[in-house]
Amino acid sequence: MDKYGLVGYPLGHSFSKGFFNDKFSAESIDAQYINFELPSIDELPQVLADHPELRGLNVTIPYKQKVMEYLDDIAPEARAIGAVNVVRVRHDSKGNPILKGFNSDVIGFVRSIQPLLKTHHRKALILGTGGASKAIHYGLTQKLGLETVFVSRYERPGCVTYSSLTPEAMNEYEVIVNCTPSGMYPHTEECPDIPYDCLTNRHLLYDLVYNPEETLFMKRGAAKGATVKNGLEMLILQAIASWEFWNEENED
Repeated sequence: MDKYGLVGYPLGHSFSKGFFNDKFSAESIDAQYINFELPSIDELPQVLADHPELRGLNVTIPYKQKVMEYLDDIAPEARAIGAVNVVRVRHDSKGNPILKGFNSDVIGFVRSIQPLLKTHHRKALILGTGGASKAIHYGLTQKLGLETVFVSRYERPGCVTYSSLTPEAMNEYEVIVNCTPSGMYPHTEECPDIPYDCLTNRHLLYDLVYNPEETLFMKRGAAKGATVKNGLEMLILQAIASWEFWNEENED
């Protein structure tokens, strides 16, 4: 039986295990999807040794960047993004694992947000600076042609802080993407600290969080007339792309 799995920590919020095991059952695929909750990414080689049937892995918070150190090859787009969330596992003639990294986040995000974009949506705020935000930045700039600015809680090069988001800035940046875990279950009372009073019906708020279905970030945006969407469709689309990466016939 082939095995696939998810690497991250913690994994209580994980969607992938149910999605793929339901897929395997519905399509009579002889495979199993397992959660590998690793306190350290250093445990990855042991996981591979203990599960020689592994053919692919998804990677989530906080290892989308750290996992790259363990890969034998990285697809050009994932390297440009600077984050990997899909790992294809093959083995050489001696049974040693050969790992290639991909990024399906950008595929899922672009396909999910594109139908919501209007002609006036030209600039976007990206909330957060982790691995997911890198894929979002790549998708918005390279695939959709928007200008972006990262927003961080801390002062750092290439970012603005939440406290520096003026009414003028909010008026200029009409797409806001939350790439932080703020508002994720069980912390549903939390939301990113942006000036919600500045939002209008011209704004589009996209939250990568999908549990709960409507985050406080989305509720506060909708109350101002903004278009809002959660990350569930993105997750489904990136999962489909993951399966394609794991099973593509052309491995070059």
